[in-house]
Amino acid sequence: MTDTNGWETYSKLVIQQLETLATGIEGLRTELQDVKNQLTEMKAKEDRVQDLKAWKEKLDEVASPTQLKAAIDEIDDLKTFKTRAVTVFAGVQFLMAAMMAYSQMF
Repeated sequence: MTDTNGWETYSKLVIQQLETLATGIEGLRTELQDVKNQLTEMKAKEDRVQDLKAWKEKLDEVASPTQLKAAIDEIDDLKTFKTRAVTVFAGVQFLMAAMMAYSQMF
C-alpha cells in the first residue's frame, strides 16, 4: 500500500514538473517569436539604410552638397543679372524711342 501511495505522489510530482517545463518552453517560444519579429524589423531597417547609402553615393558622384549650394547661389545671381539686364535694356529702348520721336518732331 505504501508503494502505491509513493508512486502516486511521485507521478503527481513528475506531472507537475512536466507542466512547469511545458509552461517554461511555451514562454521561451513566445520570447523567441518576439526576437524573430525584432530581427525582421532590424533587417528591414538595415535594407532601408543600405538603399539610402547607395542613393547618397550616387548623388555624391554627381555633385557634393557644397557644389549644389554653390550652383544654387550662381543661379540666383544669374536671375538677378537677367532682371537687371532686361530692365536696363527696356530703359535704353525707351530712351532711344524718345530720342527718335524728339528728332522727328524737329
